[in-house]
Amino acid sequence: MTQTHDAQQRELPSTWNPADVEAELYERWVAAEYFTADANSDKPPFSIVIPPPNVTGSLHIGHAFEHTLMDILTRRRRMQGYEALWLPGMDHASIAVQALVERQLREEGIDHRELGREAFLERVWQWKEKHGGAILSQMRRLGDSVDWTRERFTMDAGLSRAVQTIFKKLYDDGLIYRAERLVNWSPQMRSAISDIEVEHKEVEGELVSMRYGDGDDSIVVATTRIETMLGDTAVAVHPDDERYKHLVGTEIELPLTGRKIPIVADEHVDPEFGTGAVKVTPAHDPNDFEIGKRHDLPMLTIMDEQGRIAHTGTQFDGMDRFEARVAVREALREQGRIVAEKRPYLHSVGHSSRSKEPIEPRLSLQWFVKVGPLAKAAGDAVRDGRVAVHPPEMTKRYFDWVDNLHDWAISRQLWWGHRIPIWYGPGGEVVCVGPDEEPPSGEGWHQDEDVLDTWFSSGLWPFSTMGWPADTADLRKFYPTSVLVTGYDILFFWVARMMMFGLYAMDGVEPFKVIALHGMVRDAHGKKMSKSAGNTVDPLVWMDTYGTDALRFTLARGANPGTDSPISEEWVAASRSFCTKLFNATKFAMMNGAKVPERLPDRGALTDADRWILDRVDQLVSDVDELLEDFQFAKATEALYHFTWDEFCDWYLELSKVQLDGERAERTREVLGYVLDVLLRLLHPTIPFITETLWTALTGRESVVIADWPKASGAVADPAAAERIAAAQKLITEIRRFRSDQGLKPGQRVAAKLGGIAELGLADHVPAVQALARVTEPADGFTSSASIEVGLAGGNVSVELDLSGAVDVAAERKRLAKDLAVAEKELAGTDKKLNNPAFLDKAPADVVDKIKARRETAQADIARINARLAALPGA
Repeated sequence: MTQTHDAQQRELPSTWNPADVEAELYERWVAAEYFTADANSDKPPFSIVIPPPNVTGSLHIGHAFEHTLMDILTRRRRMQGYEALWLPGMDHASIAVQALVERQLREEGIDHRELGREAFLERVWQWKEKHGGAILSQMRRLGDSVDWTRERFTMDAGLSRAVQTIFKKLYDDGLIYRAERLVNWSPQMRSAISDIEVEHKEVEGELVSMRYGDGDDSIVVATTRIETMLGDTAVAVHPDDERYKHLVGTEIELPLTGRKIPIVADEHVDPEFGTGAVKVTPAHDPNDFEIGKRHDLPMLTIMDEQGRIAHTGTQFDGMDRFEARVAVREALREQGRIVAEKRPYLHSVGHSSRSKEPIEPRLSLQWFVKVGPLAKAAGDAVRDGRVAVHPPEMTKRYFDWVDNLHDWAISRQLWWGHRIPIWYGPGGEVVCVGPDEEPPSGEGWHQDEDVLDTWFSSGLWPFSTMGWPADTADLRKFYPTSVLVTGYDILFFWVARMMMFGLYAMDGVEPFKVIALHGMVRDAHGKKMSKSAGNTVDPLVWMDTYGTDALRFTLARGANPGTDSPISEEWVAASRSFCTKLFNATKFAMMNGAKVPERLPDRGALTDADRWILDRVDQLVSDVDELLEDFQFAKATEALYHFTWDEFCDWYLELSKVQLDGERAERTREVLGYVLDVLLRLLHPTIPFITETLWTALTGRESVVIADWPKASGAVADPAAAERIAAAQKLITEIRRFRSDQGLKPGQRVAAKLGGIAELGLADHVPAVQALARVTEPADGFTSSASIEVGLAGGNVSVELDLSGAVDVAAERKRLAKDLAVAEKELAGTDKKLNNPAFLDKAPADVVDKIKARRETAQADIARINARLAALPGA
């Protein structure tokens, strides 16, 4: 046990008000260095690196969800005696920050290109120092037990050194190269962007069919992006399509351009779709790019960096792509080449998640990582069991991704980020410079203008944050990390990159032992949250309204591995009620002298209720341990909820009130204290603030943060005691239900005679039954006016009650008569339908079954109400 004889209980406030304590408690924890990990400790290590939020970000409900789960794991391991490191930090978010500062400059009338790279970067750092990192203070609000002394930023000096080191290593190993490839292009940002920064949206566009060539040699193709026809370098048909076999290998004139383009046969073409012929624009479409490579077609880039038509030699040069879409269509119409138009035509279009514009597939000279050998290593680490994916059914999705990775475009045409460490010389020299090397200098030498994709530096996060490439104590102690908690939606992007880089940089040692995947937080109806749908929630508002613990408890209670989690304000309010219930129960127990014993009294000296609750809390410890080890947060939280509310508060606390008078009082106080001590420690990782307040008050100890995680007592369970408690609970419940049916007020006591209770071995439970069922010992001359039989294991207990004078007979008869009229009306309605052959012939079987069930319910209600009317005095 964690209690000592000299610990002094502390006084609790009169009510639980989270706002009064949360901030102060958190700062006390940080000041006491509870969250600061010691790399030189001999404790076993446990480590998590936080998925670094963007420096521009603020705490949204997804963050709150993920952080709650990570905090539960970390706090529990800390209590279990591990040296627990939860490492915080932020991502520099190249595109997001660049776009934000560019927008600020435009509002000041400044073009960032005129400002220049160095001055622009100075403005970015100024913004970062002033506004960046708001989410870090919000993480404190949430109670994140992160080690703030190890906070990192993907652009700090140590991580920049790691980026330069691994780039040089990959380059020297032939795994980084420069080539022209098709990329996602943002005309507004004038940069390539990653797949994860592309959002696909259904939009209303147009599908235009147009004729190339004339007469028997003409061919019709369809497109949603008619302006790209200016860059066509072929028309493709399926090799087996008899309609076009005579044209394969010939040339056809491309309208508006004066160019001749070939007709090629390619199996990619679906002969059943449209006309079975497709235009091929290799520099502006991913599928066309592959066709172009197979047939060695020219790849004509017909748009500049801003999405304007260029280099076509037509009247459309200089037009914006959307302006050109209309102009090209109308020019083709004038030539009579528009065959058909479908408008609106709903289709999926990729948009930049930052600038919100449609992205443009564009052939561009970029730097790439050759991912083949890296992806194979990332797949092998899961296949051979070094890394486990949880839940296991997500493993297939992992393999589907890493086994089919394409080379990764890592360069971005931005200024904010890690600049590519490549220098070009006047004679075409290309030099990669490592962190300890001097870059070449002299006339004509210049560094590559591009920066690296943000995912490049965040892919190094598990080891760069611990000091790599230096051999540090943190790396030796905490790498590989224990578990990565992240959403399945970025399994393919961030997780795969960390796996590839970790195994490569750390000599085959995986970056984490377990990948624990969770789903997305959705609204109460299971719909995805979005601003356009108006169903987003601000977790900070809910924390202000209901307290941080209530939000965390709700999020944990919905966290089933790998599946999406709905949430509503109603559920957070219910969790606040749970916290209040826990607070009041602890306060009641302390007011009645509950204390945590150094050791429990001998079981033989305890009551059935005591032995039952001790067995139940032992089982709870085992269940919660097993569930949390399997990342079953929802089931663990549900078990804690039901034990606390249903078993401890609703039953044991009520039973203990009977025991707090007399010789059993002292032992009852110790059992109360023991159970609360264990329960509060089990609840602490999920609801840290209220458990800290209650546990320190109950025990007088320093902090539950550093308390030992509970273990089952090891005592032999007493199933006989549990059976007797179950019998007493059923008896009490049935008497309460009968009292309610008879119209008794909840607190109204009536005399009752309990027949047969002693014969069932429940004599010791009579005081509890009387207290909780609100019945009293019958006096001499007792006469019953109502009775029930309660069936228990082993026999029945007869309960005879004297309700004379306890019930307003006239009012109760009036209420029952009203209920009876409703039931009789329902019965008549169902009888009418079921006695109607026409209805029975036409109605579906399930409808008929439902009406039959309604009739049975109505019949049962009528019988029950008539019996109650007959039992009323004077009937």
